[in-house]
Amino acid sequence: MTRPRLRLSVVRDTAIVATLVVLGLYAGSAFLIPLTMALLINVLIIAVSDRVISITRVPVWVANIAGVIVVLAGLFMIMYILGSQATQFARSINTYEDQFDSAVNRIAGLVGNDVTSFIRDNLISIDMSYVARVMLGSATSLLNQFFLISLYVAFLMAERLAFRKKIQLVAGNPQTGADFAAVLDAISFSLQRYVGVKTFISLVTAGISYSIFRVLGLEYAETWAVLTFALNFIPSIGSIIAVIFPAMIALVQFESIGPFLIIVLGCGTIQFLIGNFVDPAMLGRSLNMSTFLVILALTFWTTVWGMIGAFLSVPLTVCILIVFSHIPALRPIAIMMSLDGSLGEDPRAG
Repeated sequence: MTRPRLRLSVVRDTAIVATLVVLGLYAGSAFLIPLTMALLINVLIIAVSDRVISITRVPVWVANIAGVIVVLAGLFMIMYILGSQATQFARSINTYEDQFDSAVNRIAGLVGNDVTSFIRDNLISIDMSYVARVMLGSATSLLNQFFLISLYVAFLMAERLAFRKKIQLVAGNPQTGADFAAVLDAISFSLQRYVGVKTFISLVTAGISYSIFRVLGLEYAETWAVLTFALNFIPSIGSIIAVIFPAMIALVQFESIGPFLIIVLGCGTIQFLIGNFVDPAMLGRSLNMSTFLVILALTFWTTVWGMIGAFLSVPLTVCILIVFSHIPALRPIAIMMSLDGSLGEDPRAG
């Protein structure tokens, strides 16, 4: 029996389709990003709604309303803080830049002239106002699109029950409809677990960090706490950025080096422990995804959709992995994307 050979036409067609998909994602970002956010928020609302039902046994419509209020109110509060208080910081960042050079001199005796020279040559040359505008601009953009996202969520929730019936009608074949519904259930369940675990971990990290900021009297403590919460959704580099920004502000705000060291060592240690032990332990049971794939997805989605793509990189890749695992021709790719090659048939297993 001869092995089937990979034909050049298949590679060519695959490359063309992949290129068109990437171009479509880039060109349609203004439409696709709010829609993607709405879908993920809808998944989170369903998770909250199901939890309310399991605890209180209230009717479904009451639980849905409670889920919508809790999730949308929380998101609006986060984006409002980033869009208001953080905007004030972005306007005053030039003042911090002027003070940063003198602040670096304070740590010369602590770390040595060589390290101080490195900090002066590399960090001071960074246009911090540009970095702040890029990061906070994404939050402001989402705040401006909040009404559109809320509108999408409202219609998605309204059609939640009717959607399953439409799937069966479109499929025609009951088995095909059941298979497609199983894929959607697997995606929804995995995303609920990911969003739930990541939200809990980010809240704990942000809460501890906020306590440290408030005790120190750091300016814009609420902004740094919200950014810590949000940046923890970005794999690997998010936790690093969440420490760098408040540490640099502490360096220029306070005359002593103590608050800077407390944030770097205290918050940095918390981020390290949670990011390297708690996070993998909890998410490892929720998402069977390769670590290399996480970094690759982060790079790809950030390139295509910017900072928002970094936040959405893991949920979007989870969807792709689950869809591939349910398509026989693409299942080998899903195995390569997974952490240990194991693809559970039942999304609720384990």
